[in-house]
Amino acid sequence: MEIVHTISAFKQLLKPLKKEKLKIALVPTMGALHKGHLSLIEIAKDSADIVVCSIFVNPTQFTDPKDLERYPRPLEHDIKMLTDAGCNMVFMPTVKEMYPTFPVPEDWHLDLGPAEFLLEGEFRKGHYQGVTQIVKKLFDVVEPDIAFFGQKDFQQVLMIRNMVKHFQMPLEIVSCPIIREDDGLAMSSRNIHLSPSDRENSLVLNKALQFVSDNFEKLDLEELLAKAKTMINNTPGVELDYFTIADSESLLPVDDKKAHNSVVLVAAKVGQTRLIDNMILN
Repeated sequence: MEIVHTISAFKQLLKPLKKEKLKIALVPTMGALHKGHLSLIEIAKDSADIVVCSIFVNPTQFTDPKDLERYPRPLEHDIKMLTDAGCNMVFMPTVKEMYPTFPVPEDWHLDLGPAEFLLEGEFRKGHYQGVTQIVKKLFDVVEPDIAFFGQKDFQQVLMIRNMVKHFQMPLEIVSCPIIREDDGLAMSSRNIHLSPSDRENSLVLNKALQFVSDNFEKLDLEELLAKAKTMINNTPGVELDYFTIADSESLLPVDDKKAHNSVVLVAAKVGQTRLIDNMILN
């Protein structure tokens, strides 16, 4: 497995692959890898000749400097996982490599549509500008034919699709299913920060999502939301940011279950750790 730290070195590695017209897949990550990330690598291996994983903790998408500072960076662990998973190349640049003027911000602002400002966009203002900025840079470096993202970051995938459409980039974006622990908790790099009691309390998020999924055809929307929110609000140590049944394209709340492709999304702070999750309904 090749590990590359600079754009110029990666471009050199890319030249013979492009000449052979090999299909290249990219799995962008911020490291602290878990089985959810490895599932993306496995799916990518079935879809392309060469699988590239990027590891880069992107400072422009963090709205809280403390969150950036706390983000786990177990690089040796990550490299071993990727080697064992059969990843072909790892692009692992420095901040200065990706943002030469850092901390002076670059001129970047895209119209990502109204959904940018809903849900995560409301709680993490500017977050998706930072996400699309780094993903565009990674796409420019790797030039993938196909890129894989986890469904857990549902809104992020939507924003990246909008960015790709904006630039008319010739690549396919694939959203892959959420990988969960045996008890239902969505795998996340942030789970490492949960205390034992937080870990137990966090299970209510999946339980509330599952309740909505199981009862979507039986109960009206108002009752579904009220009961799910009560489940979460009655759990100690869990502070709900939002719980919504939304249209999967606009992320606006649905008012008619039959007229939309719907997704139920949740975000909450469990102890000191903020978690997100979702479940596609129809």
